Formats: sequence, structure tokens, C-alpha cells
Amino acid sequence: MLPTPTKFSLVAGCGEADNKLNAFDNALLEAGIGNLNLLKVSSIMPPGAKQVENLKIPPGSLVPTAYGSIYSDIPGEVIAAAVAIGFSEDTFGVIMEFSGKCTKEEAEETVREMVRDAFRQRGMRLVDIKSKAIDHKVEKVGCSFAAVALWY
Repeated sequence: MLPTPTKFSLVAGCGEADNKLNAFDNALLEAGIGNLNLLKVSSIMPPGAKQVENLKIPPGSLVPTAYGSIYSDIPGEVIAAAVAIGFSEDTFGVIMEFSGKCTKEEAEETVREMVRDAFRQRGMRLVDIKSKAIDHKVEKVGCSFAAVALWY
């Protein structure tokens, strides 16, 4: 069993390449988590986790990560990814991810509304939202990526 993460960081990046996988890899590198093994997780922020701007994680580590990403091979198309975390006063939080063919601002507002909805559904009081978004205008094959990386 993995321990419960105690730290988190919001990251985002975009990348270009000749193919989707390398575009994704380049987006991860720009986001600062390109040398890690991401374990995609669903969307619960552990109680008491603290935000850290730059997590110090050894290369190759298995890192629980909630993320959204999108690819496109249509030159000129704008693609965006966003994540948001909703915080309660005294219990766990909720992470939401979004990606789409839109601007950074549209993606960020969409994911923030998703957090508000998640709190309404749970009957929880929302006290704060933190979010991060990025958009990218595709040249050849592009990727936008936003994530909440969790660590110990």
C-alpha cells in the first residue's frame, strides 16, 4: 500500500513534436515532471496536504498524479489543459482536470466550475480553489498538459 501524500504541486506545460507521444513527453518536461513515472489517480486531495512549488522527486519515482492532457495535429488549433483543487475547511479536497479545444482562460473557468459542482454534490463547504492552466497553438503535433502531482 502506498502512503498518503502530504505534499502537492500544480504544474502545466505544452509541447510540440512529430508525434503525440513525444509532444506529451515535451509537455511533461516543460511542466517539470518529465523524468517521473506518473500514476494517474482520481480526484481526491488528501487532508492536510501542503502546496510545494517545486517538489524534489528522484527521477523514475512513481508519482500519484491527477492530470488532464490533449493532443492535436491541426496546425493553428488552440488546445488547453487545466487542473483545479477545491479545499474544504477541515477535511479532504477535490481535484478536477479538464482539457479541450479552447483558451487557457476558458479551460481554467471550466475546471473551477467543476470543483464548485463537486463540492455541491458532496454537500461540502468550499473555502478555496487553486488552479493552473495552459494553452498551446499547434504547429505540427501539439500537447497541452496540466497536473496536480502528489508526493510524500
